[in-house]
Amino acid sequence: MDRLDRKLGAASSLPLLSSLLVACIAPMLVVAVFSVMPRKVFSAFNAPDFSAYAALLEHGYYRSLLWSLGMALASTILLFLVSWPLAYGMAKVFKRFTLVITVAVVVSLFVSENIRLFGWVLTLMKGGLIEGHLRAWTGEGFESPLYSVPIIVFSLVYVYFPFMLFPLAQGIAMVPDDARQAAADLGASRWRILFEIDLPLAAPGIVVGSLLSFVLAAGALSESKILGGQTVIVIADEIETAFTYGQDWPLGSALSMVLIVIIATLAIYGITKVDLDAIMGKKGR
Repeated sequence: MDRLDRKLGAASSLPLLSSLLVACIAPMLVVAVFSVMPRKVFSAFNAPDFSAYAALLEHGYYRSLLWSLGMALASTILLFLVSWPLAYGMAKVFKRFTLVITVAVVVSLFVSENIRLFGWVLTLMKGGLIEGHLRAWTGEGFESPLYSVPIIVFSLVYVYFPFMLFPLAQGIAMVPDDARQAAADLGASRWRILFEIDLPLAAPGIVVGSLLSFVLAAGALSESKILGGQTVIVIADEIETAFTYGQDWPLGSALSMVLIVIIATLAIYGITKVDLDAIMGKKGR
């Protein structure tokens, strides 16, 4: 019976798997092919040429890659630190009020990311909502924090906050209250309970939230353009420029492939460390 169920399940999933192959895998294969084409050539019938990959080092594109990965890592760490208290409250304390918080966070996603970022520009700019009112009331102003690396990291934390919060709350919900209570009864301090019970048992949610946040932040573009004013040129900006203004498709493809390989490696490693059945609430047979 189980064997028949597996066959029926495999047959039923074929249409969706075929669509995923066409929609997801095929474009990446095209990008991979273009990445080994000669520069400034738009025909696929050429001998493999890896000069586009060499340009990553020769022309300093690796700096943009390092900036993107560094800011993604910084924002992921900050997101974890900011999200943990609220996620813990949603999972263990707030009960029915958790629904209100969930709706409030989800509603923010209904508004375009660019509109929300421009709202922060109007708030933080010189003469904007905060500085303008402060100068009107006190006669003293301050320099705008816009167009700097910290504000880019702040915008990444702001935009991708839900992608850390919800997996983290799900992971914390997996921690049995009995385990925490037993540790407390045995004299464990709150910090020891956090590091030896909460964090290890909530690891699936932590990994999923971190992966989502890091992957999205590494490929982010609007944050550096709108709030950062291109103070830092991120790898996504280099890719866009190569494909559009530069009309250098092999270079854009090579930069894309490098980013895809790095992110895919991290994602595959992280997924292998996560019990997806547990975090989805399924029990093994």
